[in-house]
Amino acid sequence: MARIKLEVPENIHFKTKITLRVSDMNYGGHLGNDAVLSLAHEARVQFLKQFGYSEMDVEGAGLIQSDTAILYKSEGFYGDQIEISVSVFDIHRLGFDLFYQMHNLTTGKALAQVKTGLITYDYKNAKVMSLSETFKKRFV
Repeated sequence: MARIKLEVPENIHFKTKITLRVSDMNYGGHLGNDAVLSLAHEARVQFLKQFGYSEMDVEGAGLIQSDTAILYKSEGFYGDQIEISVSVFDIHRLGFDLFYQMHNLTTGKALAQVKTGLITYDYKNAKVMSLSETFKKRFV
């Protein structure tokens, strides 16, 4: 069976640290697969805020997540400190991708890699819209 492979972008645009919560754990007592996507979402919101953006306003456009890929690398447990690096890549006319490298600082192991595709969207008119040139220039 073919496995998903993700290319790690060269540039890192943002880093954050998050402590794993009890609500991130699954019935097996370790980080749940759904919580990995939630961690990426939190890192994305923090990344956007650092640049004065939100998911509803990136240079006048909202964002819609169009796809996600997750590669699980190791387990995480309650109280583990996670560092998440965020990279902008594959910028195109209607959006961009974000790559999240998750590293467990407690164990010293890679935790997960996540890629999300984001499309710029005009919520008022309910249609996709072009990504601003200002955003493109900031992350090229």
